[in-house]
Amino acid sequence: MAADPFATREFGVSSCAMKDIMTQVYDQLVEDGEIRPDAAQRGALPLFVPILDYLAQPAPKRGGLRGFLSRQKPDPAPGLYIWGGVGRGKSMLMDLFVAQLGDVPRRRVHFHAFMQEIHAGMHEARKGGVEDALAPVADKVADEVRLLAFDEMQITDITDAMIVGRLFERLMAAGVVIVSTSNRVPDDLYKDGLNRALFLPFIEMIKTRMVVHQLESETDYRQHRLAGAQVWFNPADAAARAEMARIWDELTGHDPGEPLKLKVKGREVVVPRAHNGVGWARFWDLCGQPLGPADYLALAEALRVLMLEDIPYLTVSNYNEAKRFVTLVDALYEAKVRLIASAASEPERLYTEGAGAFEFERTASRLREMQGADWGA
Repeated sequence: MAADPFATREFGVSSCAMKDIMTQVYDQLVEDGEIRPDAAQRGALPLFVPILDYLAQPAPKRGGLRGFLSRQKPDPAPGLYIWGGVGRGKSMLMDLFVAQLGDVPRRRVHFHAFMQEIHAGMHEARKGGVEDALAPVADKVADEVRLLAFDEMQITDITDAMIVGRLFERLMAAGVVIVSTSNRVPDDLYKDGLNRALFLPFIEMIKTRMVVHQLESETDYRQHRLAGAQVWFNPADAAARAEMARIWDELTGHDPGEPLKLKVKGREVVVPRAHNGVGWARFWDLCGQPLGPADYLALAEALRVLMLEDIPYLTVSNYNEAKRFVTLVDALYEAKVRLIASAASEPERLYTEGAGAFEFERTASRLREMQGADWGA
């Protein structure tokens, strides 16, 4: 497994050349051929300097009754919200920044996964009869880290929408720095969501307490990596899996990934491995479960690339799974999500007889179209 290209150039926040760290590392990565030079990416590097300055200082003392009750409250921590199109390098810049933090306690996590942990913590806190279940959970996070780096901030669940504002307020007041990437401008978060008016104060908090920056690179680097590459492998054998593993490493920088759990109308949609908008699952993980259109739409919202393994021949014996697969493909197609898959055969040969075979011709056509070099561009 290749080494992390960022980790080998770690200066640490105590360096006297702090203000040049990000630019130095970025330029070195370009010189070494690890990344392509991009003016928009390089122009965003100074946004991290105030955060590096803040984290180079001693952690604020919050007192025994937490930051909200301490008489000497620390100044709210700085924050950064970088948004822009898919594959423009947002997550790469965030990872580069995190790699320069030396021994600063931090956590880099997918936003959905983090919110699931918050909800689980609140559930446990309620068992103890606390009046505000969010308070001890947020305070525990603030005790453990000085920086939270969120990848792919998106709000699709009303339970997230109703608590995220108070969560961020408490973390920032405790001195926790929040850096986040998103495909959406803040004003489009939780767009058309239930009771969205209650969510609007959080949008204002982002715009007033965090630096909001659009990364306007014209190049989709993720798409560039896949341009002309094979994205459909059959049969689904060891060779296919090896090729998919290679693509995973290329898209994620060899990150092992972690489970992505999405709550949709009380159900849980789980992608076993996910990182930086790329997910990897088996056919049965997503189509062997009782999921429906809303679940697959949420999945398509959360991912930009889905790697789907072991698609079988589809017949009357797995008719329900076949119907779910059709629904999944439709959701991915409409959202322009890149599909990389291994299957028993070519799309046109997956479902050739029995109920549903005729309707599957449309799905096969879409699967063939989604293999195009410029799909999703």
